Amino acid sequence: MEDTLLFSDEPEDTEVPKPSEDSYWHVLVADDEPAVHQITQMVIDGMEVKGRKVKLIAAYTGAEALKVMTERDDIALALLDVVMESPTAGLDCAREIRETLKNCYTRLVLRTGQPGQAPEEQVIRDYDINDYKDKTELTSTKLKTLIYSTIRSYRDICTVNQSRKGLRRVIDAISEVNESHTLKTLASAILDQIINLLNLRSDAICCRQLSAYAASIQDGRYHVLATSGELDQYQDVTSIEELPAEVAEAFNQATKQQGSFSTDKYYVCYKRSHMGAENLLYLEYRGELNDLDRQLLEIYSTNVGLTYENLLIREEIEDTQRELVYILGEAVEGRSKETGAHVKRVAKLSHFIALKYGLDEDVADLIKYASPLHDVGKIGIPDSVLNKPGKLDNEEWATMQTHALFGETLLARSDKRILKVASVIAGQHHEHWNGKGYPKGLAGEEINIAARITAICDVMDALASTRCYKDAWDYDRIVALLKEQRGQQFEPKLVDIVLDNFDEIKAIRARYPDTE
Repeated sequence: MEDTLLFSDEPEDTEVPKPSEDSYWHVLVADDEPAVHQITQMVIDGMEVKGRKVKLIAAYTGAEALKVMTERDDIALALLDVVMESPTAGLDCAREIRETLKNCYTRLVLRTGQPGQAPEEQVIRDYDINDYKDKTELTSTKLKTLIYSTIRSYRDICTVNQSRKGLRRVIDAISEVNESHTLKTLASAILDQIINLLNLRSDAICCRQLSAYAASIQDGRYHVLATSGELDQYQDVTSIEELPAEVAEAFNQATKQQGSFSTDKYYVCYKRSHMGAENLLYLEYRGELNDLDRQLLEIYSTNVGLTYENLLIREEIEDTQRELVYILGEAVEGRSKETGAHVKRVAKLSHFIALKYGLDEDVADLIKYASPLHDVGKIGIPDSVLNKPGKLDNEEWATMQTHALFGETLLARSDKRILKVASVIAGQHHEHWNGKGYPKGLAGEEINIAARITAICDVMDALASTRCYKDAWDYDRIVALLKEQRGQQFEPKLVDIVLDNFDEIKAIRARYPDTE
């Protein structure tokens, strides 16, 4: 039947369309003639585009068509009759779809049985449509051609849009990696984008076996870097045995033969880094992978693995720096003939109180890593003053007070974040909320919050510990002093936080006891 039809051709964009849950390409037919719907249904019966059937949705007025477009975001093609309940119903509907609904994805094709009433050149010029057809033009073959071409156009536009969104996720993920070392976010975003580009089914898992790396990296353990699709549920596995049998078998085979391979269902990419790390990518797909596809997947697997290695190296360097801060802080304490874990307790308590104060995690971490150096200036204090068992005289006390500025000056030479914060803490942790502290007599919020937090933790822990010049205080006596110094030596809010959470503070201290 190659003669009777009435419709038009392409469509265009809308709000990010979602794949249809029932796996159909949906085509809206808006026409006030029932025969048009019947004929169209006969023509499209059995039509498939990329393995999905075409399904018609009927509307008999422009208002009905607009209602359908408002309620759905999966219409690939809308065939709109120009004249329905009004002489311009189809034109009005097309304009509403584009301008009001902001739908630029759905392909819009206007049809008319009265070409003279709405001249083609004018309609194409004035309306954002994809084609304009005289009903007499559309034989069954031409209608099928129109449906095939517009659905493919719709599909490609959706793919481009998904790629654009995927690129945005990759850019955001790169920023997140730089800021928070979250590789999994980046790797998953890039994996989704590659699957998009290759038109593959999104069931993939990328793992890395650290079989020849440092012992602290846990040689031989599998670390999941990225997941997609149905394999998302396995993103937290720590052993290959926890993976689905097919994936585990594929990984074992790739590792054993140290090479990539494919079956009619999945592809496994294997790349070994120069540091001995084995990078594996398991990818389920439909159809075939060409050489270009495989190269893209190999590049992905290699570079995600290298990124992970670099992050691990950076993490190890940062861990080393933090350990050195503790060691240096403890070395200073050792000069005072103290063999305890004071600096570690101050660090843990500072982090706890910073979070309770309302500071974000990054700032709290910074205070935790910097606070162990609060007394680093004591390296410039003579042993005779530092370890005097009795009370210091005025001259000795003046000498002792110099440790704050000395520590601040010493650490200020560095441009590293932790040491810059440590410099502030060292210089201000003996300042008092009421302005009667030293070395500069700062008061209230003139004192940096990191120094205010470290100060209360330092005093609290020092009072609870044995020193060469005193015995340890019991907790009741410490609580009494904190209440007395609320608004004097210490910020009131900090004292309240300490008192409200005193049991947890005692528990933190108990976890890091002094050693003899």
